[in-house]
Amino acid sequence: MNPVEKHAGKLFILSGPSGAGKGTICKALLAETDLELSVSMTTRNPRAGETEGESYYFVSKEEFLRKIDASGFLEYAEVYGNFYGTPKQPVIDKLSAGTDVILEIDMQGALKVKENYPDGVFIFILPPSMSELRKRLTGRGTETAEAIEMRLGETLKELSYIDKYDYCVVNGQLEEAVARVKAIVTAEHSRVTFTAEELISRYKEEA
Repeated sequence: MNPVEKHAGKLFILSGPSGAGKGTICKALLAETDLELSVSMTTRNPRAGETEGESYYFVSKEEFLRKIDASGFLEYAEVYGNFYGTPKQPVIDKLSAGTDVILEIDMQGALKVKENYPDGVFIFILPPSMSELRKRLTGRGTETAEAIEMRLGETLKELSYIDKYDYCVVNGQLEEAVARVKAIVTAEHSRVTFTAEELISRYKEEA
């Protein structure tokens, strides 16, 4: 065994403004790497095509509230009367087993995760420019011009939190952005997380 090999997995948190492409990057990473997705829990009803344990964990409001009381979430929020959250134990179990986990989440959720799991690796996905972001949001065809302007205003506010993150990746070209996040994953596994004494002890054991 490599004397500096670390068996614990790492939690990578991907967030950024709506339209930056974090979901697309996350999907590519899951297809190209051994990263596993953290599945969220919600109290809303399943929609057509959604699968329990893959799309979400679907639970009652009572069960969700019990889990809140038991400090069972890395983060949670109430949105339009339904609760959404990241269950803590499944993530911890995967990390303990040596599996890297990725969590795609909005900025508010990411900051909550940072409070509860500061050892996570926080990556902010940026659009190449505000004009490109406007183009992407408009291209979706799902929001009014007023809603888009509101989202752009929120993006400017979100940028003020960039110093809470460990890395930022500009998503101009998808392939390049995915490659940069993959490079971050590789680099994080080469980070020094042990003392000189621990390193010497490991090497002595291998001598």
